[in-house]
Amino acid sequence: MGYKTDIEIAREADKKPIQEIGAILGIPSADLLPFGHDKAKISAEFIAAQTSKEDGKLVLVTAINPTPAGEGKTTTTVGLGDGLNAIGKKAAVCIREASLGPCFGMKGGAAGGGYAQIVPMEEMNLHFTGDFHAITSAHNLLSAMIDNHIYWGNELEIDPRRVVWRRALDMNDRALRDTVTSLGGVTNGFPRQTGFDITVASEVMAILCLSNDLADLEKRLGDIIVAYRRDRTPVYCRDIKADGAMTVLLQQAMQPNLVQTLENNPAFVHGGPFANIAHGCNSVVATKTALKLADFVVTEAGFGADLGAEKFMNIKCRKAGIAPDVVVLVATVRAMKMNGGVARKDLGAENVQAVLDGAPNLGRHIENLKSFGVPVVVAINHFVTDTDAEIAAIAEYVNSHGSEAILSKHWEHGSAGAIELATRVAEIAESGVSQFAPLYDDAMPLFEKIETVAKRIYRADEVLADKKIRAQLRTWEEAGFGHLPVCMAKTQYSFSTDPELRGAPTGHSVPVREVRLSAGAGFIVVICGEIMTMPGLPRKPSAESIMLNDAGQIEGLF
Repeated sequence: MGYKTDIEIAREADKKPIQEIGAILGIPSADLLPFGHDKAKISAEFIAAQTSKEDGKLVLVTAINPTPAGEGKTTTTVGLGDGLNAIGKKAAVCIREASLGPCFGMKGGAAGGGYAQIVPMEEMNLHFTGDFHAITSAHNLLSAMIDNHIYWGNELEIDPRRVVWRRALDMNDRALRDTVTSLGGVTNGFPRQTGFDITVASEVMAILCLSNDLADLEKRLGDIIVAYRRDRTPVYCRDIKADGAMTVLLQQAMQPNLVQTLENNPAFVHGGPFANIAHGCNSVVATKTALKLADFVVTEAGFGADLGAEKFMNIKCRKAGIAPDVVVLVATVRAMKMNGGVARKDLGAENVQAVLDGAPNLGRHIENLKSFGVPVVVAINHFVTDTDAEIAAIAEYVNSHGSEAILSKHWEHGSAGAIELATRVAEIAESGVSQFAPLYDDAMPLFEKIETVAKRIYRADEVLADKKIRAQLRTWEEAGFGHLPVCMAKTQYSFSTDPELRGAPTGHSVPVREVRLSAGAGFIVVICGEIMTMPGLPRKPSAESIMLNDAGQIEGLF
């Protein structure tokens, strides 16, 4: 049987006007800023007026470590949201926006798949409502103003060797990781070494996703440390006087985007930090707004639970004052087999032993999530090649770890395939059993926070950091930043910092290469192993096969 591609399914969607989707949540059309017929931003005034309402239940969807075999986290998030609506619950979905880098690179889009998708698929994976362009522009406005300040006399006495604010671009481009600017003589300024990060790794992205409103956004932007003087005192964005203009550029981008699922249920798509190099969650303002308007909010955190879920709990929940009522951990038979050593070309053949060999990765994620005091349900995202014996092996393994596994066929059947999962998730969320607590408290020293995540989540023996890095952390503590959480930047493919080390490794070390203070976002970025904050394109990028067909439709996005 041939299956339609995601883009073919999305193109056949029977979309409703966005005003009708807003009405489901009680948003008047006057409070929707429409972008075409099928997407809109929600006004800041409407959001501010919802604060006294009670919150709905929060469901976090996370996954095992990703493999090329696929896990389907966003697909499950959407399918579960549709499933909750199908059983009579008022549910909304909250996910992140897609970065152009992976869309034209290797990973593809970020709107779900099969019959569990958010539409309009093409726009969401391309320019959408322009949020990422606004973030890129605000980021680079600050970059330009720093160099301009130095050029016109450097009143703030910035040490050009200690400018820490880089530039940003929403594209995978390894050539820009390390650059030299201002070459070409006196009129172009003072040459210095710098580089680009991908927009999703920008502190401006993190700030937008963690701010409660425009006033909070402006304050956080002002708090960005952009450079240091010769005496090592910091220079802030507000010293450069860029915070006001950046807020102006971001005013519209701060408003959450409302779209719909294939089944015409409301979906908030807002913000897009990667989870391997940033905090990996959609915006606080979108999640908190959804919690005021729906009885159930299903949100996802990027990559595996060792990255996205850890940051959701330790950074987003801590900053936003929210807590998950239940966590859904997505796994596939195919990914278990790959973790068990099966080559990608052999994944179609039944192999129960390989499923069991790969299951420890799943088991560790269950244990880690439970350490936050939250109930965990495993969703087995069904592939048509899965056999009953393989599915039973996962279910049995999960039961032995004190959790439960539910097979979900939302990819093939939409909400009808997620009824059992939705029913159980709703039961657990409404039972109020979650006793959520972050992994560490604010007062713990920064290096101990890094060690806590490395040892308790990654199960490493030690953290390797040279004297310079430890001294830098102590300097930040003395400057009043010791209370901040840590945002670990590491490979998404393994619990360790070695992308080839699958399963549930122990006895490994976590080497810290660099630490960056994101004073505006309110966390310390800890760069581990070989992870890059500017990815490169693969040998054969998806961009090679993306084009317009004769009918003027986009082909090649997936």
